[in-house]
Amino acid sequence: MGGEERGGSRQLPRLRLDELLEELQVRIDAVRGTRDRLHGLLEAVLSVGRELDLPQVLRRIVETAVVLVDAEYGALGVIGARNKLDEFLPVGIDDQLRARIGDLPSGHGLLGELIRHPEPLRLRELSEHSASSGFPAHHPPMHSFLGVPIRVRDEVFGNLYLTEKRGGNAFDAEDEAVLSTLAVAAGVAIENARLYEEARLRERWLAAGAEFTNALMSGTSEAQVLELMVERALEITSADIGVVDLVVAEQEELQGALALGEGAQVHQGQRIPRQGTLAGAALREGGLVVTGDVTGDPRVTFAPERWKGMGPAVAVPMGTADGLRGTLVLARRTGRPAFSEAETAPLPGFAGQAALAMELADRRRDAEQMSLLEDRDRIARDLHDLAIQRLFATGMTLQSAQRFVQHPEASERLMRAVDDLDTTIKIIRSTIFGLRAHDTGTASGTGLRVRTARTVEEAVPALGFTPALRMEGLIDTDVPSAAADDAVAVLSESLANIARHARASAAEVSIVVRKGQLTLTVTDNGVGMGDGGGRRRSGLRNIAERAERLGGALTLGRSPDGGALLEWRVPLPGR
Repeated sequence: MGGEERGGSRQLPRLRLDELLEELQVRIDAVRGTRDRLHGLLEAVLSVGRELDLPQVLRRIVETAVVLVDAEYGALGVIGARNKLDEFLPVGIDDQLRARIGDLPSGHGLLGELIRHPEPLRLRELSEHSASSGFPAHHPPMHSFLGVPIRVRDEVFGNLYLTEKRGGNAFDAEDEAVLSTLAVAAGVAIENARLYEEARLRERWLAAGAEFTNALMSGTSEAQVLELMVERALEITSADIGVVDLVVAEQEELQGALALGEGAQVHQGQRIPRQGTLAGAALREGGLVVTGDVTGDPRVTFAPERWKGMGPAVAVPMGTADGLRGTLVLARRTGRPAFSEAETAPLPGFAGQAALAMELADRRRDAEQMSLLEDRDRIARDLHDLAIQRLFATGMTLQSAQRFVQHPEASERLMRAVDDLDTTIKIIRSTIFGLRAHDTGTASGTGLRVRTARTVEEAVPALGFTPALRMEGLIDTDVPSAAADDAVAVLSESLANIARHARASAAEVSIVVRKGQLTLTVTDNGVGMGDGGGRRRSGLRNIAERAERLGGALTLGRSPDGGALLEWRVPLPGR
């Protein structure tokens, strides 16, 4: 008995020691796990802070969060306008499953609950929460849930959503503390990335402005500089379409000077009213106008279908101290993020720089025009004072010599030479009239030469290039006013058709008066007549009717460059 008692007493302390050792091992494992988790959290904070590119920062945050709390799925939602999710970055769902699920969440249900109440939310079963609205078809089952807000300074930037704790367990208070700590570090990283992005954007805008200003000052045409400006704006803002509308003097309209990107052909060369358009709203407000949906914006009442497929848009006026020149409109496809303040803040300065560059180009063009007019005046004086007088003297000499010529054929040839000299004098006088009409403006609006040149010049913004112009014969003296009016109208319609439909990069205009006939020819290197549509056929019918009314005809064909050829011929009465 005594021996058994002594043996039992020795066994009990040994069992107690084993229990204590097991408990100690558990505590050591817990401490080691806590230490490892703290190391993991520290490494995660440092890892998130290393990135400066904002999309990469956001992706790194949600990937790190999934690892830290041992979740199967995670997501980061970026809150945008009207407390909706502008971006949603999921982790744990592959691209194929994501495509089957369909549209990404916009901020309803349980996700919206965290947006409305930006406080940590931890659930063992998310379907039991009153705000839960279920899952769409093909969505994987999810039960446990942990969400925490991400704040950047005092602003709630977005939320971290974690679901399905591995092992079927629920998220605990330690998971919440770890994720909240990561959210604080994420806010700092996002702020740094934003500041870096804003500095990089400003640098890109400044470089783009300097680029097109230098191009314009080096002699590049205004149309090419406008195209360069829109290209850079599209690149910097990642927009899908850019449109430049220029102010039409003394009219409540804007002229589509340039459009690049998706659906550009709808805007190219079109005249639009200021009222009922986003461009007009920017002119009225004198600053940036931003919308999340350009087709549904109440300010866009004129032909909103022009923006079909587009959603977020921004319009900015282009102006200097001397006045507004036009607007720049940028838009993104429906479903893409709205333009952020960081993206649009430099736009007014960029557009103002573009307007200033165009103003300088106008001044340079005016100086060149003055120089050209002075040359024209000098040429006109020389032609009148020298060439005409010498030709007239030569004609008088030939006429006086005719009486000494006895041979009938020789006498007839002398008379033809005198007639040719008279015709030449008329041509030179017509040329002098055209030159001086440009110089003094006395024939502005009446001379066909001046009106033709002006019509071609007015079409340049819509075309994007300057057509070649050739004029020959007694255009101002032999063409009556009615035929001149029709010729100008035909030329204007032809150039408008090229701007709207031809997709051409070059065109040539020729007006010739010869043998009692006025011939207007317009050619381009575009797609030809086959892609015109109803409006183009209607315009060509009007041109043909003008020719028939004057006893002439219209001929359509293919130009040597593969584009369209239009030849409009009318007889000149009494010629």
